[in-house]
Amino acid sequence: MSLLVEDFAQPTRAAAPEPGATVVASPVSQRMSDAYQLAKAQTYAQVIEQLEARGNAVDGAASRPLREEIEIAITSRSRRGQLALNSAERLLLIEDIEDEVSGFGPLAPLLRDPTVDDIIVNGPHRVYVERGGKLTRVETRFQDDVHLMNIIHRIVGQIGRRVDEANPYVDARLADGSRVNIVIPPVAIDGPMVSIRKFRMQTMSIADFVERQSMSADMADFLAAAVRGRLNVLVCGGTGAGKTTLLNMLSSFIDETQRLITIEDAAELQLRQSHVVRLETRPGNVEGSREIGSRELLRNALRMRPDRIILGEVRGVEAVEMLQAMSTGHDGSMATIHGNSPRDAFSRLEMLLGFAGLQNDIRATRRFIASSVHLLVHVQRLTNGSRRIMSVTEVTGIEGDAYSLNELFSFEEQPPMSGLGEFRTSSYRPHFADRLGAYRDERQDQRLW
Repeated sequence: MSLLVEDFAQPTRAAAPEPGATVVASPVSQRMSDAYQLAKAQTYAQVIEQLEARGNAVDGAASRPLREEIEIAITSRSRRGQLALNSAERLLLIEDIEDEVSGFGPLAPLLRDPTVDDIIVNGPHRVYVERGGKLTRVETRFQDDVHLMNIIHRIVGQIGRRVDEANPYVDARLADGSRVNIVIPPVAIDGPMVSIRKFRMQTMSIADFVERQSMSADMADFLAAAVRGRLNVLVCGGTGAGKTTLLNMLSSFIDETQRLITIEDAAELQLRQSHVVRLETRPGNVEGSREIGSRELLRNALRMRPDRIILGEVRGVEAVEMLQAMSTGHDGSMATIHGNSPRDAFSRLEMLLGFAGLQNDIRATRRFIASSVHLLVHVQRLTNGSRRIMSVTEVTGIEGDAYSLNELFSFEEQPPMSGLGEFRTSSYRPHFADRLGAYRDERQDQRLW
């Protein structure tokens, strides 16, 4: 059966097809139609045959570039009347086949799209992306489970990992820094699942946060002063709320002369300072290599003479070492934690300390936390997809058995669940005002507060 790909980029039509040719739909959004997929699959098969034949050749001739091999295959099929392409269609088909041969197949255009933040694959025929905080289904699809598994093996192969029935899930980082999680059968009942959190190539500045109304100008000024003034900061929020993005932005106010050590499960932070040591956890593997977690890295980091330690996320027993670092000479350290409110984040910290074996009375535990954490920033993704800082709260100590908190800034959502509202300044005199005033911004030689 011969195939024709009609012009979807220009109003003019391609050459008339031979009798019996199948017509592929025209708009770019229809590139995943059955006819286009069949045309791509047949051309891809011919390219693979050419590459194998050239690889088995005994004349020692230098291999042609992949793109040239694809162009030869397309030209051959066009001369036989199996394809009728204009220049735009030809470039699109070349790009798609190049992605199939050496890239990530149907995922490649989504990975290149700067407007896409997350990519979620629920089996071969259901693909979703997040744009602007909203999750929508796209027409991108794979041919079948085998096609999807081939791309999965290519992903994990490039990072030196593997996924199979004995190890049906993997959490890793792509070459560009994007985080990827893969789950396959028998754990995933409905087929292979892939979740990709794309790496932001350009970090957001504090001006970007204010422009997008993620925080007020007063919030921005205070947070910049808090980081320069070496307050210990804990960023809390739910999954996908933007905790790491905010932490990355806050780190830009750290002085260039300080030695920083970052500890993450998947390296995402993009610190601009020159004196940075980046550490990444390592899971155990089938060969028996020992798992290296955040707690071990934190213990080792304390011996590396850091000025500040930045922990990507505290989620386990490493909470003990993190709090100890914050309270024993590493002022200005920062971390993120899951929590739906400042008090919820502290409750989670108490639970993690219990997991670590600290069975002190509740008052001693809370005194330990209050003496370590100075400032807690709560960020949230609202129903309209926007991400905002909901509160900036100081920890001023302990009153009885309860934390003494001073909310400096907040976002009041009105009406509820609308994503709309306004930022408010709750307290004009921070508890740490005197401490911030003792530091000076070396760039502007001004008091921080």
